[in-house]
Amino acid sequence: MDLWQLSIFCKVVELKSFSKAGKFIHLSQPTVSSHIKDLENYFGCRLIDRLSKEAVPTKAGELLYDYAVRIIALRDKAEAAIAEFQGVIKGRLVMGGSTIPGVYFLPEIIGAFLKAYPKVTISLAIGDTQEIVESILKGCIELGIVGAKSNHKQIIQENFLADELCLVVPRDHKWAGLEKISMDMLLKEPFIIREHGSGTLKSIKKCLKSVNCTIDDLNVIAELGSTGAVVQGIKGKIGISIVSKMAVKEELTFGTLKALSISGIDLKRNFYITTHRHRDFSPIAKTFTDFLRSTGRGGL
Repeated sequence: MDLWQLSIFCKVVELKSFSKAGKFIHLSQPTVSSHIKDLENYFGCRLIDRLSKEAVPTKAGELLYDYAVRIIALRDKAEAAIAEFQGVIKGRLVMGGSTIPGVYFLPEIIGAFLKAYPKVTISLAIGDTQEIVESILKGCIELGIVGAKSNHKQIIQENFLADELCLVVPRDHKWAGLEKISMDMLLKEPFIIREHGSGTLKSIKKCLKSVNCTIDDLNVIAELGSTGAVVQGIKGKIGISIVSKMAVKEELTFGTLKALSISGIDLKRNFYITTHRHRDFSPIAKTFTDFLRSTGRGGL
């Protein structure tokens, strides 16, 4: 077993395909299969189920994947630490972002960071807030930017950026000419929510709680797995929803969607730099976090 084989194994698991993993790391599919077979011979058990349409890890494969991700992350930290000792910031940072940060502003920040530190590479995982927090806890990523607070004891969060949610309706909706609606009006209208684990959903629940309401009080007609899907659902007139203004900036500019406020509800929230309480930052992660704090996105 070597680190290169573990890297190939992780990529097969993540992409659920031998051929896709091969294309990603510039190896032929037979070569990828050969490396996985060597790993299976080393451990004396099957690691990847080849019977299904996708390459799916067996129980032993799932166990190895958790350790392999941490081993590779530790290697990256070691390389970065030596580079820092030599006065150079270089290496690889694996980080995460929930949907809004990951799609709408982290790429811009990462681009500016890479211009300042051209010898660094960054891998950005995008998922809902719960998925990003779980990845931090497992050691798969060093840090994340998420849109909701976590109450896990091993997680530390600090405010990074303010965000504003808004009620969004199609431009020809009966409320499109209004600036504000009442809570009673909202409860009767078909409503789209994000999936469990979403930071936006947690923020909506918190807002509703402030006026003694719950998600169950809404007329929920659909639960969709991404902010993009919710926005398309609004456009398709499935229902209305509360989303980040960042996610509908273009639609609001061109008037295809309309944003409203809700009487008695504060729709502001924060995004949080999220890390593990008991894990030391790699030099790259520390440098990137300092960069986040110094920009606050204000200079981008």
